[in-house]
Amino acid sequence: MSAQNTHERIAQMEMEEVLRSKSLTQLAIMRLRKDRLTLVALGVIALLTILSVAAPIITDLLNVDPNTTDAAESAFLPVGAEGHILGTDNLGRDHLARLLYAGQVSLLIGFLSGILSLLIGVTLGIVTGYFGGLVDDLVNWVITTLNSIPGLVLLIVISAVFSPGPVTLILVLAFLTWTATTRLVRGETFSIRSREYIVSAQALGASNIRIMLVHILPNVFSLTIVTLAINIGNVILIESALSFLGLGVQAPTATWGNMLTKSREFLSQPHLVLFPGTLITVVVLCLYIIGDGLRDAFDPTSTD
Repeated sequence: MSAQNTHERIAQMEMEEVLRSKSLTQLAIMRLRKDRLTLVALGVIALLTILSVAAPIITDLLNVDPNTTDAAESAFLPVGAEGHILGTDNLGRDHLARLLYAGQVSLLIGFLSGILSLLIGVTLGIVTGYFGGLVDDLVNWVITTLNSIPGLVLLIVISAVFSPGPVTLILVLAFLTWTATTRLVRGETFSIRSREYIVSAQALGASNIRIMLVHILPNVFSLTIVTLAINIGNVILIESALSFLGLGVQAPTATWGNMLTKSREFLSQPHLVLFPGTLITVVVLCLYIIGDGLRDAFDPTSTD
C-alpha cells in the first residue's frame, strides 16, 4: 500500500471516529453547513422576515405609507416612478409598502399556524403512540373524520361562517392541519416505546410524562422540524387559495394572497401581479427546500 493510500485511510478513520463521537444534532448541523441550497433558502426566508418586520422603519425612510390613497393623481404608477420604487395600485397606494406590511401578516399566519399545528400534532402523536388503546382509537377516529371531509370545502364553510381575520385564520388553519403530523409522530412513538431504554426508564419508576418529554420527544425532534417547515409553506398556500376565493383575510388588511387576488382585476398592470405572486412562490419553494434539507441532515443513515 502506497504512503498516499495509507494517509487517506488514516484520515478516513479519523473522520469516522469524529462522526461517532458527535450527537445526531451536531451531525445534522455539519451536514447543513455543506448544503448550500438549504442555506440559501434559509437566508432568503430570514431576509424576507427581517424586511417584513422592519416595514415601519423602511416605509418611514422611503416616506411612503401602505394605506395612503391618491387615486386621482397616483393610480397605477409604474415600477421606478418617483417616490414609488415598485409603483402603485389602483388607489394610488405604494406597492412596496403594502408588500412589506402584507408580508408581516402572511408570514405571521404561516409561522404561528404552523407552530400551533405542530404543537397539537406532536402532543397527540406522542400520547396516542405511547398509550395506545382507547386514547389512540379516539384520536384516530377524529383524524379519520376530519380527513374524510375535503379540506378546502371545510375551510370554505368555516371561513364563510366566521369571516376570519388573521387570528381566527391562524386558529382555523392550525385546527385543520395537525392530523398529518399526529400520524407521523404516532408511528415513530409506537416504534420507540418498546426500545430498551424506554423499558429501563419504566422499570426505574420514571413517570409517563417524564418518559414522553425526556426520552421520546427528543427522538422525534428531527421529524417535527421537517414537518414544521413543510406545514408553514402549506399554510401560506392555503391562505392564498382562500384569498383567491374571497374567503381569506379581508381588506383593508393586506396579505400577499389578497393582493394577488385583487390584482386579477388589473392584469394590464403586471407589477401588481408579479411581485406578490413571486413572493408567495419564493417563500413556499424555500420552505420546501429547507424541509428537504433538514430531512437529509437528520437522516441517521446519511454517510456525508
